[in-house]
Amino acid sequence: MKLTMRWVLRSKIHQARVTDGNVDYIGSITVDSDLLDRTGLWPNDQVQVVSNTSGANFITYVIPAPAGSGEICMNGAAALYCQPGEEIIIMGYELTDRPLTAQVILVDDRNRFVRYLEGGHD
Repeated sequence: MKLTMRWVLRSKIHQARVTDGNVDYIGSITVDSDLLDRTGLWPNDQVQVVSNTSGANFITYVIPAPAGSGEICMNGAAALYCQPGEEIIIMGYELTDRPLTAQVILVDDRNRFVRYLEGGHD
């Protein structure tokens, strides 16, 4: 039996708001640790970021922000793609040979957890 490896959605933070940008930083996205915990994202995890505001789409890695801070900060080159106030989606994937149940959350306009979304949508 041949195993087929696929990139499968594992984690998603939906409707997050960029709170800050720091183009002088080496690179990455800083994310409130509470949101990381709820989605299973780890520090240094590779993530895809998509802006619902500008259409920007890029890959970077996660740096944890203090829990409860609501911080979503674009760092380095990522700060050129997404500005404070933009609505974004943050997605983590896993290379696997089996189906996964993604941990998908919806946040409010201050990046506070609202609820889990089933199957990645309402």
